[in-house]
Amino acid sequence: MPWIVGIDEAGLGPNLGPLVQSAIAARAPDGVGCLWQCLAGGVRRAADPDDGRLLVDDSKLVYMGPRGLSRLERGVVGGVADCRPVGDFLGGLACGSSLSDLAEETWFDPAEPLPIALEPDAAVQRPLAEALTGAGVELALARCVITPAPKFNRLIDRWGSKAAAMEQGVTALLQTVLTAIGDAEPVTIVIDKQGGRNFYAPWFSAAIPDGWVAPVRESALVSEYQILGLDREVRLLVYPRAETEALPVALASMLSKYLREVCMRQFNRFWLGHVPGLKPTAGYHVDSRRYYKAIRPAMKKLGIKPSAVWRKR
Repeated sequence: MPWIVGIDEAGLGPNLGPLVQSAIAARAPDGVGCLWQCLAGGVRRAADPDDGRLLVDDSKLVYMGPRGLSRLERGVVGGVADCRPVGDFLGGLACGSSLSDLAEETWFDPAEPLPIALEPDAAVQRPLAEALTGAGVELALARCVITPAPKFNRLIDRWGSKAAAMEQGVTALLQTVLTAIGDAEPVTIVIDKQGGRNFYAPWFSAAIPDGWVAPVRESALVSEYQILGLDREVRLLVYPRAETEALPVALASMLSKYLREVCMRQFNRFWLGHVPGLKPTAGYHVDSRRYYKAIRPAMKKLGIKPSAVWRKR
């Protein structure tokens, strides 16, 4: 059966907190088109009625409103993995140097229990599991790369652009996923567009050195590549708003957003312990400057360098 892999990120724009990139791999019978339609008995989209099915959609739509974290967490628990302490949860997902990078963060607490917003025994997997079985579809693999501020800044210092952080994450995910899934079955990899970039052949050539990257088309609307010279067919598609078109990309978007929210909760908790009364931040733009100014005296007292907290771009 062919595979479809979705890759998406959360946290490219903020000045505080990590960049999180995730991949979700699904295996479906030949001829299966839209996975949302195929799994409609157990999965709904944000515009559908809230009728007990699992919500899987663009993380921005899932996270919207006062119950956003609960909906996001429910989707991750139901579609990716049971929640366990943060360190154990990430132990089954993280690839590359993500765990060792996080272990160096003063705010990171691997023992924090999950879930955050759901009841620990919440039964959320059954609707999706039944739909998957009925359709003959497998959600077989989930992986993530987490890049905290210190590593993010080192990559910028070396390469001069935050695209380097994106590239190293995509490379780690591609290599991990292609190694983990079946050797002979065809693979289509769908990636949400990375900023304004239209040309990805150098990225993919570095990530898949055993193959020859053949561009099919490269434009603002879609960039498509075939990887030749491998034992199976590999196709890569990059286009804007991919999380609204392909369910594995949407679920990757949700996993990335959820893991970033978990990290930011820990980040805020750590600094609140050193700056009483500090209002939490999501890490974006204007508010991040307010927050960073407030924690600077504590950073100096703790001997924490600016490059360990504030992302340069």
